[in-house]
Amino acid sequence: MQGTSHHNQRIECWWSFLRKHCTQFWMNAFSYLREEGMFTGTYLDKALIQFCFLNLIQTELHDLQLEWNNHRISPSRNRIGPFGRPEIMYTAPELYQTRSYLMEVQQDEIEVCEEECVFRDNFPCDRDVYELCCIQMVDNNINVPVTAFDAMMLYERLRRLVLAEL
Repeated sequence: MQGTSHHNQRIECWWSFLRKHCTQFWMNAFSYLREEGMFTGTYLDKALIQFCFLNLIQTELHDLQLEWNNHRISPSRNRIGPFGRPEIMYTAPELYQTRSYLMEVQQDEIEVCEEECVFRDNFPCDRDVYELCCIQMVDNNINVPVTAFDAMMLYERLRRLVLAEL
């Protein structure tokens, strides 16, 4: 069976929103590094990408989450369904004449999930690479990046400095 599905329009809308507002930029930036020979996929390259970019990307994703959860879903003439702000619809379903669909989870199930998950710690990359990068930044008077351009320059510089020491 072929053709378009009207049932996945919401998720397709979300993926389009995510790509336009966030991921396409990063895909282009990382493609540039690869095309210029500054990223070859080594363990060091991956750790440096994480060190330089992960906090910026996480902040951007958090901002995007807030924007999405607080945007207004408009009513539709052709569709019966809820409209409003997703955050309010989730936290106060009674305002939309519906109920909460949260399911209670037993403590032992939560503990199993906690045992199976790997949670983020304070290091965006391998701890040894993190410490090496921090030393290089202090020794070379390099600031923590606040923009994508800063992060790109940091990556290129740290990569040169670390590879020169190997």
